[in-house]
Amino acid sequence: MSSLAVPPIDRARRVTHRAVVEAEISNVTAELQKVLGQALVAMIVGKDVRTVARWTAANATKPSTRDNQRLRDTLQVQQLLLTADAPDVVRAWFMGMNPQLNELSPAEALADGRARDVMAAARAFVNAG
Repeated sequence: MSSLAVPPIDRARRVTHRAVVEAEISNVTAELQKVLGQALVAMIVGKDVRTVARWTAANATKPSTRDNQRLRDTLQVQQLLLTADAPDVVRAWFMGMNPQLNELSPAEALADGRARDVMAAARAFVNAG
């Protein structure tokens, strides 16, 4: 039985996915805030900035399952975009209207629970160069 070679992009996606899944939520939140800022992260999860700040503290209360998933989905998208662009470009991409998302910003689409659509839009953006 022959084994198929895994393309490098698929390997990179799996490595990123695993890192995001295994990360402590405080680290997930901190990484998001480095690029997106506290206010944008708060908007994506529908919380105030103080709540997001508390999640960054390792011994703080944890986000709900829904918020945890949104944070991890957002980080996975952010990490993909950072492979192709600078943090300022990534932040602008999250805030700007996106034609693939019916002119919603990716942040708004994530807040609406449309992580798959946002990931598809991010892949299209990265692939367009």
